[in-house]
Amino acid sequence: MGTLYTAQVTSQGGRDGYVRSSDGVIDLQVGRPATGEAKGTNPEQLFGAAYSACFHSALKSIAKSKQMDTSHSEVTANVTLHQNGNEYYLSVQLDVAVPGVSSSQVLELAEAAHKVCPYSKATRDNIEVELRVRAPMHSRD
Repeated sequence: MGTLYTAQVTSQGGRDGYVRSSDGVIDLQVGRPATGEAKGTNPEQLFGAAYSACFHSALKSIAKSKQMDTSHSEVTANVTLHQNGNEYYLSVQLDVAVPGVSSSQVLELAEAAHKVCPYSKATRDNIEVELRVRAPMHSRD
């Protein structure tokens, strides 16, 4: 197995600080969610951005092998931080939208992507991940 890429991102200050990537592309203030004083992003948003992008790439790859058009598809990650006493944990709902494709086919694509996506593999048996089919919400064209 060969290494394709290693990302290096450093946190200073935890949830009340900054995150910076070694190449400077990420240079963000990090704040606490739900305090009313959140400044910048938070770890749940960053995880959601990474997971949705990775999962979307897996979905598009699978769809391409089936000659399905996913040019206007979307994947939205809803990352929830839970607390149970002194324990914290995450759950994720991945909402998948592929215009012009039936809900059952979209769900099949999502389930196949969930088997191969590196983030899905990393979270498997560690956190609850729910796959949902929905109508598209945004267009970046």
